[in-house]
Amino acid sequence: MEYQRAQEIVASPSEFEVSYNGVSVWIDKLHDNGKLATVHLRHSLEERSEVDISELKEEYPVQ
Repeated sequence: MEYQRAQEIVASPSEFEVSYNGVSVWIDKLHDNGKLATVHLRHSLEERSEVDISELKEEYPVQ
């Protein structure tokens, strides 16, 4: 995923299905360097990880 698209998803009132290594995640925060994002598993708020934005994949909008 590109940084600009990640910004659009984070700012959108709509919900989007985003995955990291095939696992559904929620983007919590984009880092100022334009390369990293903090994400958590969609159904678990406890564990957060910093990942490379380029490894995030937009699957489809959630209806």
